[in-house]
Amino acid sequence: MSNNSTKEFEIQQAYYARTASLYNAMHADEENEQLLALSFLASYINDSDCTSLLDIGSGTGKKLLYLKTKCPKLKVLGIEPSKELREVAYQSGLSSNEIQDGNGLDLDFNDGAFDIVCEFNTLHHIRNPELVVSEMLRVAKKAVFIFDLNNFGSGSKPARLLKQLLNDVGLWSLFDLIKTGGKGYRLSEGDGLSYSYSVFNNYDLIRKNCQSLHLITTINSGINPYRSSNQIAILGIK
Repeated sequence: MSNNSTKEFEIQQAYYARTASLYNAMHADEENEQLLALSFLASYINDSDCTSLLDIGSGTGKKLLYLKTKCPKLKVLGIEPSKELREVAYQSGLSSNEIQDGNGLDLDFNDGAFDIVCEFNTLHHIRNPELVVSEMLRVAKKAVFIFDLNNFGSGSKPARLLKQLLNDVGLWSLFDLIKTGGKGYRLSEGDGLSYSYSVFNNYDLIRKNCQSLHLITTINSGINPYRSSNQIAILGIK
């Protein structure tokens, strides 16, 4: 899913095609953090009596399988543009009605079509993630749940302080563009093509459209998650 250039999209898709069969194993070290976020989401779903969920960028479908188990009344739908990742999801037990081709930039659903809309580590693969968040908010009736990176809370303390200072004075985007040689993105074997992203980039947009916001840190952090946590979940309740 992407509004990126054709070249960047092709790089992303080629990476997922090459790693699809190994994708779950490659990301096994992230399971504890994701499981904590998923358990919080499942508790909210059951307590709020949500019956429908849309997941943006479902990958191999592990999250949907977990939520189906923990929330038996929940009807799930995931969208995932990578055919190879969807094939892994089908082999894992999800049907073609539960995970389909699609992207989060232009959701083909009515306003408020789902009780809750979520994403797990998808937004940092999008050049303009606010477009996806806007669509998530549009089709969500009750809540949105975002679990993603906070680049300003990653790295050593001096590195974090530098990034936060540059962000405070409005120079982070320029610095990042220079650091990536003008590309604006990075390539890695573990994550493919990714962009500098923080869930706090979209905090104001979510706040504007929700009555309450709740932050959840999934790793050990200090008193201020923005400054000390590189992985954060946000639950926005309408």
